[in-house]
Amino acid sequence: MNDSASVMHEKGADEVEASRAPLAEHLSELRSRLMRVIAAIALCSIAAFMFSEHMIDFLMVPFARAKEAFGQENLIDGVFFDSAFEILFIKLRLSIMVGLAIAFPYVAWEIYAFVAPGLYQNERRAMLPYMIATPFLFAAGGALVYYVILPFIMRFAFGQEFEGVTFLPKAKPYVDLALSLLTAFGLAFQTPVVMSLLAQAEIVTVQGLRKGRKYALVVIFAIAMFMTPPDPFSQSALAVPVYLLYELGIIAAWLIERKRKKADEKAGIGTGAP
Repeated sequence: MNDSASVMHEKGADEVEASRAPLAEHLSELRSRLMRVIAAIALCSIAAFMFSEHMIDFLMVPFARAKEAFGQENLIDGVFFDSAFEILFIKLRLSIMVGLAIAFPYVAWEIYAFVAPGLYQNERRAMLPYMIATPFLFAAGGALVYYVILPFIMRFAFGQEFEGVTFLPKAKPYVDLALSLLTAFGLAFQTPVVMSLLAQAEIVTVQGLRKGRKYALVVIFAIAMFMTPPDPFSQSALAVPVYLLYELGIIAAWLIERKRKKADEKAGIGTGAP
């Protein structure tokens, strides 16, 4: 009896050690990938810092175009700053954000390579379209801000001038506004990706998404109020495209459900199920 108990104890200890080994390997792999991701972001950010003045000039284009629309009525050539380190911190912030954007494909690949071994082949194929669509949707949201929202806000600001009152924009508030809008619109444009992933995981259904349209519309406009300047144009410029993307997400979820239903029917026919 004692021998049997000893054998069972040793077997249990071996199983615990065996389970520890894969966990240690996964943690080691995760640490290695995190180090590579951090290094990639750091390198891209350093490279971006070398072009930080050009990036600031790029962000200033909507401001310059709005100013030109008022001709000689405004004599300000650009934004100004009143702190010794203000421009340096702006350059650092811009460089980090651009570094993240440049490194995103590599970061996404590292994430995919880490989780892929635990996925089925069809699940691996399903992830790739989302990884490809994400940067394009973010760029679409950023383009809307750059070519429509920012110029409108600047034209509105210049339009408030009158004799004795001049619009004097500061560098930090302008860059903060531009980056916050770019981030807000870029993330908001990920709505179809998020909805598709939730549908893929069977967390949401097409029927539920359709019934939730009116609630989604209210939530979208409420979020737009907090993520944009307090004017109806900016709020609508974010809310309307996001709601249209919500509808696109419903279509994507419907396609996913239809594909899953066909696969289930085919599996049922193949196994002879009634």
